[in-house]
Amino acid sequence: MELSGKMIPCGSREAVVTVLSYSNGIMDGYLQHPRLDGREKIQSLSQMVLLLNSLVDLEDCPNCSLPLVSREQEADGKHSVFRIQVLFREHYSWQGRLIWQNENQEIVFRSVIELIQLFDEILGE
Repeated sequence: MELSGKMIPCGSREAVVTVLSYSNGIMDGYLQHPRLDGREKIQSLSQMVLLLNSLVDLEDCPNCSLPLVSREQEADGKHSVFRIQVLFREHYSWQGRLIWQNENQEIVFRSVIELIQLFDEILGE
């Protein structure tokens, strides 16, 4: 993972996750965030959480407003695209929103465990 050194406004707490395939917690996809140069490959839910946590750590501002991240849509509909918005965080107690762009659904989560469970429920179907 290479983090860009560019100046990003405080509040870049939104990431876009594109899932190419998923089976029993094994994910093939990528995560995009304003602090990353391009896409970061992800292969599991835990890897996604750890990467997102390290990106939020860089913010050093506990209760920031929501940022804007480009909303890349997959035209062929074969991929699942999610936006993860971390609204509040204290250690691994996160609160935020998971937005499933393909289905135009928004789900609130109250912890990292709940976020992982949401991904597993949605993608396991």
